[in-house]
Amino acid sequence: MKLDRFINRPVLSTVISILIVILGILGLFTLPITQYPDIAPPTVSVRATYTGANAQTVLNSVIAPLEDQINGVENMMYMTSNASNNGSADISIYFKQGTDPDMAAVNVQNRVSMAQGLLPAEVTKIGVTTQKRQNSMLVVFAVYDAEDRYDQKFLENYAKINLIPEVQRVPGVGDANVLGTDYSMRIWLKPDVMAQYKLVPNDVSNVLAEQNVEAAPGSFGEQGNQSFQYTIRYKGRLQTAEEFDNIVVKALPDGEVLRLKDIADIELGRLTYNYVNKVNGHNAVACIVYQMPGTNATETINNIQDLLVRSEATMPPGMKVEVSMNANDFLYASIHEVLKTLLEAFILVFIVVYVFLQDLRSTLIPAIAIPVALIGTFFLLSLIGFSINLLTLCAMVLAIAIVVDDAIVVVEGVHAKLDQGYKSAKQASIDAMSELGGAIVSITLVMMSVFIPVSFMGGTAGIFYRQFGVTMAIAIGLSALNALTLSPALCAIFLKPHDEHGEKKTTFVSRFHTSFNVAYDSLLKSYKKRVLFFIQKKWLAFGTVAASIALLIFFMQVTPTGMVPNEDMGTIMGAVTLPPGASQERTLEIMERVDSLIASDPAVKSRTAITGFSFIGGQGPSYGSFIIKLKDWEERSMTQSAEVVYGSLFMRAQKVVKDAQVLFFTPPMIPGYSASSDIELNMQDKTGGDLEKFFEVTKQYTAALTARPEIKSAQSTFNPNFPQYMIDIDAAACKKVGISPSDILATMQGYYGGLYASNFNRFGKMYRVMVQADPALRTNLESLKNIKVRNGNEMAPISQFVSIKKVYGPDIISRFNMYTSIKVMVAPADGYTSGQALKAIEEVASTTLPTGFGYELGGMAREEAETSGSTTGLIFLLCFVFVYLLLSAQYESYILPLAVLLSIPFGLMGSFLFVQGWAALGNIPALKMILGTMSNNIYMQIALIMLVGLLAKNAILIVEFALDRRRMGMSITWAAVLGAAARLRPILMTSLAMVVGLLPMMFAFGVGAHGNRTLGTAAIGGMFIGMIFQIFIVPVLFVVFQYLQEKFKPIEWEDLDNSDMNTEIEQYAKTK
Repeated sequence: MKLDRFINRPVLSTVISILIVILGILGLFTLPITQYPDIAPPTVSVRATYTGANAQTVLNSVIAPLEDQINGVENMMYMTSNASNNGSADISIYFKQGTDPDMAAVNVQNRVSMAQGLLPAEVTKIGVTTQKRQNSMLVVFAVYDAEDRYDQKFLENYAKINLIPEVQRVPGVGDANVLGTDYSMRIWLKPDVMAQYKLVPNDVSNVLAEQNVEAAPGSFGEQGNQSFQYTIRYKGRLQTAEEFDNIVVKALPDGEVLRLKDIADIELGRLTYNYVNKVNGHNAVACIVYQMPGTNATETINNIQDLLVRSEATMPPGMKVEVSMNANDFLYASIHEVLKTLLEAFILVFIVVYVFLQDLRSTLIPAIAIPVALIGTFFLLSLIGFSINLLTLCAMVLAIAIVVDDAIVVVEGVHAKLDQGYKSAKQASIDAMSELGGAIVSITLVMMSVFIPVSFMGGTAGIFYRQFGVTMAIAIGLSALNALTLSPALCAIFLKPHDEHGEKKTTFVSRFHTSFNVAYDSLLKSYKKRVLFFIQKKWLAFGTVAASIALLIFFMQVTPTGMVPNEDMGTIMGAVTLPPGASQERTLEIMERVDSLIASDPAVKSRTAITGFSFIGGQGPSYGSFIIKLKDWEERSMTQSAEVVYGSLFMRAQKVVKDAQVLFFTPPMIPGYSASSDIELNMQDKTGGDLEKFFEVTKQYTAALTARPEIKSAQSTFNPNFPQYMIDIDAAACKKVGISPSDILATMQGYYGGLYASNFNRFGKMYRVMVQADPALRTNLESLKNIKVRNGNEMAPISQFVSIKKVYGPDIISRFNMYTSIKVMVAPADGYTSGQALKAIEEVASTTLPTGFGYELGGMAREEAETSGSTTGLIFLLCFVFVYLLLSAQYESYILPLAVLLSIPFGLMGSFLFVQGWAALGNIPALKMILGTMSNNIYMQIALIMLVGLLAKNAILIVEFALDRRRMGMSITWAAVLGAAARLRPILMTSLAMVVGLLPMMFAFGVGAHGNRTLGTAAIGGMFIGMIFQIFIVPVLFVVFQYLQEKFKPIEWEDLDNSDMNTEIEQYAKTK
């Protein structure tokens, strides 16, 4: 390699590096910052409401026709739907990774409009909405009333009118929802009074339609040859409750008029009465803000928080804003951790290099190389369109170790030349580079080629690997550029030739250096003897290789697999489920008890309670949920991690609350999959039978599952025992008096279900007018006696046409891929991972489920099942093949590269050993809370892929130098021994630099510790064990394979002037 140009033109070399740094800094400022890249699959949700209908009706009349049309839309992965007893229908369609969410929404919208004609009129009147669902929650905040002055209605609408429109305008916000409802004009009918005047609910909605209208009466004097023209106005829609009071319903025979206030009570109320929010025990309204894909999360959140602070100042007295979940907290804390780790790694690496090279000047060179490569990486990342996230930052920490590597190899090479007695640093640099140039290029190519197959993986895991792999590959490429340009130029400038007979100052440092050097020399001597010993006993070496491969395969089978470790995110979710049929008032009372129990925990900062909605169960009066925000990581002690807190809350709730089921769980690591981090199983009934039987089958299955040791719990929130009344209409009796059954149903719907009758305007928004019977007049079965239906001129009580019986049914019916389904949440037992749990699920299903019943996975578990073992194995194979082919090209031989490849399994085995050891420590009860478990998850697989590259690099260096010596005419054995001896120092240096640099990661605590720990442990274990085995085994492998190679194709001797080798040959002549 002719690299003298860069050595002779140091300014050119420095300019290249300075440019890289400047571009990198520009990239750094433009990159978006998120927690994870967009990992969750794009989701589109379709919603509709059928007021007053029960779950089965909604399923049959709304969901079935919609699903029929939507099914099979382009790139669809799976589809789930819920029908609930409050009349709401909700269909979620999940798309393959990488689908454009906007196109997906448009495609679904087109399918929905094909089904419009099949839907009931009440549904199309309110409208079917299709929207892409934002997956990543940025902020959950609540507006609460600290002094208890305002009611729920006021708070909700204050937020909707004054706050949310502003939040939606913040750049980067995809959507902002209020967990509350709009104002609505409630017309509470009195059925008994209406019966006296021979009225039914439909008459009221007809009156509203004729008197609460906007009209366009025109103008006077248009084209009339007049000097003035007047526009005619009509008062338009009514606005206040008083105006609605005075609507004329009908004229009475005695000349009086009947007004609306005579037959109903009218108030400005809430549209639905489903939700009650509380924050820290005060009335509140919760709002959730979602991120628009591809924007900078941190910036958006900061803008939202500024906005909230500003608007808090202008709120009515006593109203406050509480942010109960904020993605930035975790993000900033973990980025802070990563930066700390970066710094620690940097310093540790610096120390290792200094100990080995013993002069500050040469230590500076790798220290300059690190920032250049790392900062330059940001520029390329922004070109590719990546973001700064936990993955790319972790990759940076790992890259430090590799980046230093190239620089160390160069500096060490120049040092070796100076040791041989070169007098000019420049000449030493030029010669060293001519030896090392090829090795550096091949190292870089190998390292980058390891990361290339990784980026072809599909699915969620693919995104993870791509973020890591590409970041690493870029950093490695830049560091090679450094090693070829900047480092040699700096060596030529900085380093001084060694003086042989200088007076030694006996300072502590120099004494340490002398003793270190003596120790190193004796180590080198014994090392050569050991290598010779191994070369003579070749079977021993090959036995070790075989053993390591066998062990590696064994460990790969044994080590539990996983996707992403669960971190302490600083938030805990809670879900409360009461027995079926419980009223909202009962739920509120239980929620208050749980709330005070949470408040007493010292680690809790604030808590938001939402009644009427559960993250797991769905919506309905018997559900409730909590969002609990813990104090900052710094303020909590070691024993107050999220896992510990949620464990203790769970235990205390079990003791205190007897008449409800209280669950706590930590939110999942990857936003947008499902509410909790458990495995989501969807049991499917393909027979189309009744729910009772299906529920029985599911119960047997979950019982069989829970019996397995891998499974901690398998629970379903589905409950078919909600008390219900079944009405039956006697059609014969109806026809005798000349009314149709639909009149009866319409009357029932008007009084009990509620009619959306009309609209009105107020506060610059449009609201609905709802007609329904007064709550006090529809409390129980008795109230039916007062309800009458009109036939001709007579009013007949409904009860003579209707018979009623008590039945039980579900509150919510779900479907998964068009089959009725029951969702079961499965939590793996401690010490087992999701991979093992999935296996258990599969085995139990094959033995216990009858024909016609099956299951499908949803959410994260589905991804994991699809991406786990097979693809990862394939990727590793590809990595090996790539390395092999590149090396074959480099050495012009298909045999020699085996010397490099066979040394790699040692390292991989080492990392499994360390991870297993750590996991064993984690199983000791005392340490469990602190250490947590480890599994073969994405972080570990990334460390493994990186190890393939790093270990190959060490082996390449040995082989490369041995080959040089062989070409000069040494015997194969001596070439191997001396080649290995010449590379011992740089190999020890780079490997130790890496091991020491990653120590802070291995012992990470605090935020994001689990992932860092897995990464660090795997990388350190692999590097350490791999290095120890490699320095002994590679020379042996070289001897064997080079011997075979020369059988095929004799070597072409190089007639170089051996002057620079003579010195070395003389050096070693003594040692024989």
